[in-house]
Amino acid sequence: MNFKGKTAIATGAASGMALLFLQKMAAAGANVVLTDVNQDAVEAAAEEIRSRGGNAIGVAVDVRNYSQIEHAVNLATEKFGGVDFLMNSAGGAASRIWSQPDFGTASIESIEWCIDVNLKGAVLFSRAVLKQMCERRSGVIINMGSIDGVIGGSIDNGAAKSGMIGLSRGLAIYGAPYGVRSVCVSPGPVLTRPAMANMKTLLGHAARPDEVVELIMFLCSDKAVSITGCNYQIDGGRSCATGS
Repeated sequence: MNFKGKTAIATGAASGMALLFLQKMAAAGANVVLTDVNQDAVEAAAEEIRSRGGNAIGVAVDVRNYSQIEHAVNLATEKFGGVDFLMNSAGGAASRIWSQPDFGTASIESIEWCIDVNLKGAVLFSRAVLKQMCERRSGVIINMGSIDGVIGGSIDNGAAKSGMIGLSRGLAIYGAPYGVRSVCVSPGPVLTRPAMANMKTLLGHAARPDEVVELIMFLCSDKAVSITGCNYQIDGGRSCATGS
């Protein structure tokens, strides 16, 4: 797929699937803007893309802070002319980061962090790019959900990931008159960390990160111009296997 002259921005892009998405976008001719709360890591990731001949900038952004989000979007607009694709990928389970697996005794701080980073940040970032996308009558917003948002999981993370499905639908309704699309992608186990390999799926294996990213690339492309407002589960049948 050819994305020459287009611009993609992603959150949580210093590593993982967001970084892989922007690496592939850059290889396909797009300008890319990497945002992440880890400034050193995101700048290093952008430099690595530039070393391969891509057009990339890295920006430190805490997705809970709208002024930082707006700065990144303005920088992308000044340097590349606008934003064509947004991937809201920043997030993570608070139970892993805060080591508080039980919701009933988890700190309020950890619960607020989970909702803010996994959902609120995506809402704010979408708001920051939506006006210009509508004015240009083109754009795609990809929201990274999780199978936990479909079948249930940890309470705070499940709520946030369910919200990503609702966010995608709301954005699709709002953006449709302007040619702006929005889709949620909800992975099951993905081999981004070793523990994922042991999680149950109907097919008996976790997905490779490139499988998920290739789906996202397709959804951003002109081959998917009639796809909006839906949730794509790429979970190896985990949602079907939960009751078996």
